[in-house]
Amino acid sequence: MAGLDSTLSSIPFSIATVSVGYSSTPLHSKLYAIAQAGFTGIELAFEDLVSFANVHLLRDVEEDDYDHLYEAACEVHNLCVAQNLEIVILQPFSNFEGWPEHSDERMAAFKKARGWIKIMKGLETNMLQVGSNDAPTPPLSRSRVEAVRDLKGLADMLAEEGFKLAYEPRSWATVSSTWKDGWEVVKAVDRTNCGLCLDTFQITAAEYADPTTANGLHGGIPPYELGKNFGDSLDEMANTIPAEKVFLLQISDGWRPKEPLSAEMNKDVKLKAMWNYNYRPLPFEGGYFPVIELARKVLDTGARSWWSVEAFDGGRDGKEEREPDLEMFSKRAFASLTRLREECLHYGE
Repeated sequence: MAGLDSTLSSIPFSIATVSVGYSSTPLHSKLYAIAQAGFTGIELAFEDLVSFANVHLLRDVEEDDYDHLYEAACEVHNLCVAQNLEIVILQPFSNFEGWPEHSDERMAAFKKARGWIKIMKGLETNMLQVGSNDAPTPPLSRSRVEAVRDLKGLADMLAEEGFKLAYEPRSWATVSSTWKDGWEVVKAVDRTNCGLCLDTFQITAAEYADPTTANGLHGGIPPYELGKNFGDSLDEMANTIPAEKVFLLQISDGWRPKEPLSAEMNKDVKLKAMWNYNYRPLPFEGGYFPVIELARKVLDTGARSWWSVEAFDGGRDGKEEREPDLEMFSKRAFASLTRLREECLHYGE
């Protein structure tokens, strides 16, 4: 415990810009509130960059207009420098890996990758978050071979610029939905610049929590046994993943919906994706996920990389408006990470 005490204070705090207000909220207002709260880094959401570009360049900028997005990215970098904020990562780069070879989708994915790398140069950030592909099969392959093939290619492209790839297994994904899936992919990619973006929500939603049941837990197994299995999984994570392969820990809690989610609510979106984007409060604000235990297990890997808030709080009905006071929300977010760090020091005592 003494070793943990002496190193926890070195963990830097970040927040995803997409969690502060909305994409229509002026980016400079977000950055000011984030910096005033005490954060030293941001995850820059691509949608916030596009929104900023539209205003800054006085024109509608398309998502694949990489020349103008690069121009806007350079100015975003300047804004962050003025607020003493590091752009930790650009996110979310989605639906990249696993497309059939020579397919239009695969060619488009690599074209997009080249564009985002150009944007990263303008931002002067060195890390790209890649969310595991959630496209349906077919045409997407469930085979890990195709996913690894593509991620090797992307890691090599990023390495040419000195950039890193942070792979996030998402709980509703087609290719990698658990922390272990993600780790197996990263191991197989076998590149020094390829690591994991772990997420307290995604890890819990994949193996323990479920928005479609009355008690909010995976069905078909007694809660005690489910809890034991999840605890064993977290122990395995702590003892398996090397510290240097944890590039980022995204942190939020999860709401148990007032009424279990059902397919009738949204036929076009996977329910866990719907849950993810609308039911993620800050830790200690009413959720039911074992955030302290999970954060402690990530610390047990030895990782002391960035902790970053990624919350989307629509309340227990998923429909509440976000906090309009950006500074108040940012201060609450910073306080939640500070408390989580303190709780981790004393967890299990």
